[in-house]
Amino acid sequence: MFTPDIFSFLGDLSANNYKEWFHENKPRYQSCRDNFNQNIELIIHEISSFDKSVAGLEPKNCVFRINRDIRFSKDKSPYKTNFGAFIAPGGRNKGNAGYYLHLDPAGSFLAGGIYMPPSPVLKSIRQEIFENLEEFEEIVTHPEFIKHFKAIDAEKLKTKPKGFPDDFRGLEYLKFKHYTVIKQYNSEDFCKIDFLKEIKEVYKSLYPLNRFLNFAVQKG
Repeated sequence: MFTPDIFSFLGDLSANNYKEWFHENKPRYQSCRDNFNQNIELIIHEISSFDKSVAGLEPKNCVFRINRDIRFSKDKSPYKTNFGAFIAPGGRNKGNAGYYLHLDPAGSFLAGGIYMPPSPVLKSIRQEIFENLEEFEEIVTHPEFIKHFKAIDAEKLKTKPKGFPDDFRGLEYLKFKHYTVIKQYNSEDFCKIDFLKEIKEVYKSLYPLNRFLNFAVQKG
């Protein structure tokens, strides 16, 4: 799976986050990036076995650049200190629900769903839950989902969103500002030879939620 060199490089980058150091260590970065991309390609293939909507994607469609956008940030550090990829229909920037992988010496994890969707999409998701509450509840209470994620992990509104009745049984589900889940790991776990099996199992348990969300996304 992922080489331990990734975490070593990212740790060093965190302590030396400036262009001169990065350029001096670019061969290290390129080696780590290549290993990361190779594994993302394998993961895409595994996800495609149960979620055909991501079939045909390449790492370049899913992997985030290491350069930070510092135009509107007080932190002018030029580089991210993590490697991340978002595997979703159409790629990372199409606004769909998908599967996220994050490698960081400070904390690595698998995650997924849809993060901070625009208002029309969020409204569509809430409407889909309102109209199909039993289906949604079955997804987020399924034993395989609970085994890995326990619950949706996202910020909520303090009050109910407009346009829905006060006595709706699933009102708490409609308060989410986004619909994401996360499972934390030790960074060393990602370097285990057989960890691809774990990744596939976790993402497979997430597939029904992503399918539900993306159905709503297309409506929005």
